[in-house]
Formats: sequence, C-alpha cells, structure tokens
Amino acid sequence: MHASPSSLSLRHYGASHGSHAHEHFQVLLGLEGVLELEVHGRGRRIAAGQGCVIAPGEHHDFESRDGSRCLVLDTPHAAWARCAYDPARTAQALALGNYLAHALQERGSLAQHYGPALLLEAWQSQSQTSAPARYQRPIHWEQLATWTQQRLHEPLSVAQLAAQVFLSPTQFATRCRRETGLSVMHWLRRQRLALAVQLRGRGMSVADTALHCGYQSPSALTAALRRQSSSHQ
Repeated sequence: MHASPSSLSLRHYGASHGSHAHEHFQVLLGLEGVLELEVHGRGRRIAAGQGCVIAPGEHHDFESRDGSRCLVLDTPHAAWARCAYDPARTAQALALGNYLAHALQERGSLAQHYGPALLLEAWQSQSQTSAPARYQRPIHWEQLATWTQQRLHEPLSVAQLAAQVFLSPTQFATRCRRETGLSVMHWLRRQRLALAVQLRGRGMSVADTALHCGYQSPSALTAALRRQSSSHQ
C-alpha cells in the first residue's frame, strides 16, 4: 500500500469545529491573524510566520476569534517527526508561505509539487546547520502500548514499533531504554503480560489468552504469570 501524497492548501480558520486527529502529519504556517491551538493538551498560538507540526494521532482543536489564514500541509513524510513546532527561520518561512499561498491559486503552478519539500527545507534549515541537540518529539508510550496490545497475536518487530513513532529501530531502542528503563523486547514482554492479566481477569481461558497475547503455548503463559506472581510476593 502506497502512502498518500502530500497536499498543500490555504485555509481560513474561525470558530472551533471540535477536537480531532489525523493519520498523517499536519503542518500549519500562520500567514495572517492569530490561531489558538490545543494539541494533545498543550496550548499553541500561531501568528504570521509561526507554525505548528501536529503528529499523527495527536488530537487538536483550534479557534480564531478574529479569523486566521494559514498554509496547511497534510503529509505522511516521516522527516517531519524530527522538526520542532516552529519553522527554523520565521522571515524566510513566512515569505515562502505567502508565495505558495499565491501560487496555489494559479493554474498550472508547481507549488503543489515542490511546495512540501521547500516547506520542509525551511523548517529544518537551522537545526541542520547549527543546533547540536536536535528536538525530539515525545513518544506517547500509552498510545504505543494500546496499539501494541491490539496486535500481540501477530509477530511484532522492533522496526514495526519504531515505525509507529517515526523513528529508526536504533533510535527507538535508545529512546526506549532511556525513557522506560527497559529494552524493547522487555517492554514488549511487559505489554504481553499486562494484556494477559487483563484477559484472564475477564474470565478468558488460558489457551485463548495465550493465543491472543502471542505466547507460544498455554504453559508458557502460565509460567509467565507464575513468575510475575512470585516477584510481587
């Protein structure tokens, strides 16, 4: 299955339409007015030249009392996971945004084709040339745990988990160890066991629980539950 292409659009914002989320990145660049945003519980304010990078799955809501005009990029490009919220250079990004907004209205313009890459370049330029410590978007471990527990009956690899948070397997393994204190496989085993305890508590049989949670056999599940029980005594 091919990822959907990036799409640029010029949008006018007013009253809130309610909280929602996307399966792709949504990048907003303010061109005119002020847009108030709430992204995953964090407040943001976008004026001309300011921006916001909303990651897949992040619920967000907006409101602009006096109206706001923004250039909006909807994209599956994973490179946006390494970008800070605001563009690296405000003046250049605003000039580019105004040009693209005008060009999008012209028939035959190449703005839709080249605009997404130019916008990414404007966002990244400063971090690539000067800042030694790169911005790191937080990993929402609870969301990842929910996604993982829904698929424990399937073989799951480090690469699959890393892809869910737009990191390479190596980057994900490093972040997992640093932020949870566990290796990826240990973290995965913890999710497997947590789900097994829930299902057994609801009355599911040992055999069905083992199958649902990806244990090789009912006896393997029983041994895991026994080890957990003894460790808490």
